Amino acid sequence: MTPPLVAAPPASPVPAEPAPALAHGRGRPCVITRRACFSASHRYWLPELSPDDNQARFGACSLAPGHGHNYELIVAMGGPLDADGMVLNLSDVKHAIRAQVTDQLDFRFLNDAWPEFDLSQPGGMLPTTEALTLAIWRRLAPHLPLMGLRLYETNKLWTDLLGDSMEAFLTIQTHFAAAHRLARPELSPEDNDAIYGKCARPHGHGHNYLLEVSVRGQIDPRTGMVCDLAALQQLVEELVVEPFDHTFLNKDVAHFATTVPTAENIALHIADLLSAPVAALGASLHKVRLQESPNNAAEVFAEVPALGLKPQALAALATA
Repeated sequence: MTPPLVAAPPASPVPAEPAPALAHGRGRPCVITRRACFSASHRYWLPELSPDDNQARFGACSLAPGHGHNYELIVAMGGPLDADGMVLNLSDVKHAIRAQVTDQLDFRFLNDAWPEFDLSQPGGMLPTTEALTLAIWRRLAPHLPLMGLRLYETNKLWTDLLGDSMEAFLTIQTHFAAAHRLARPELSPEDNDAIYGKCARPHGHGHNYLLEVSVRGQIDPRTGMVCDLAALQQLVEELVVEPFDHTFLNKDVAHFATTVPTAENIALHIADLLSAPVAALGASLHKVRLQESPNNAAEVFAEVPALGLKPQALAALATA
């Protein structure tokens, strides 16, 4: 008797071959940064202005023989990894930055260091942080695959640049001390405690807030500025620092009588206060960053965050 036919079990699927690993990551994209420092001096003085006008325009920065800074430069570069697992050999990066920038600028008077800052020429610019960052970009670009530059003039003033363009980001940093209480008046004490924890305690608590204000604009081809720096600093002082400093925000700042003064809401309110006045200076408010404590901060973009630019380069510069 012929045994009944038994259907053969379905064939096991043949496992797909794993994608071949790229040797040492070759071809995969990455952003790298390199830091360099130099010390230099500069003076803000336009020959076409009178001494009184220079003093009124640039304040103490117009005083002869100038003043100096310890500059810190961060260079962001990007591209595919090579066969050695590197975007670039860091020794080559170091030598390029030294040859093109730091050897030429360290312990120099910037007004005389590079022809871009020759103010006797129609195309000469003041050696501001913004103008210096642009000049550095143009010297490094033929040698390195640049994605962004950040130049710190001080730890409270810096410029970001994302291309060979007259557009730059200028950031100033300041601080204020204030107290607040996190609680919604329409909720019970128990509900507020459940949401905000210790921050809902009735007598509030305080912070030393660190505030960064970033603006975006075109570098003026003569003054070298995105906007009047002194005017920007004054705006932030008058509209934010003075009315917020040493206050109990819930009671002393009208906006927070009806809005919970979280770090997020404080940053948003600051952005609302500054947006139109910054525009009146000829720039755009880009970002407000409020550091409430070493462990938490809030960032508010006052315009479309990406801007069609290179957000990964900005992120690399910010965390370098």
